[in-house]
Amino acid sequence: MRKFLQSFVYAWNGICYGIGAERNAKVHVMAAIIVIVAGFMTGLSQSEWFIVIILICGMLALELMNSAVERVVDLLTTERHILAKQAKDLAAGAVLVYAIGSAIIGLMLFVPKWFN
Repeated sequence: MRKFLQSFVYAWNGICYGIGAERNAKVHVMAAIIVIVAGFMTGLSQSEWFIVIILICGMLALELMNSAVERVVDLLTTERHILAKQAKDLAAGAVLVYAIGSAIIGLMLFVPKWFN
């Protein structure tokens, strides 16, 4: 049981470190705060909140994974290598795809409420 509980401490440390050390994670947290405030001001339904929460958590999780990939690549090689660059670019690309999709879904949720 102790090891199980310790895994949550490690995970929380990772979240705190990622948000504290990564500029893009900070940007995503600020965007999440803005979306949450806008959601309360807009009066989102329960199902809309469900979507927003999934998008926010997914974005933060993907950003943390991107940071982990970057660190593992940096740990494995200090040389410029095409595969290292591709790994980092692929991870960053995954974050960008999710961010664009999240923004589109966000617009689909919010814009009709703002202009009705």
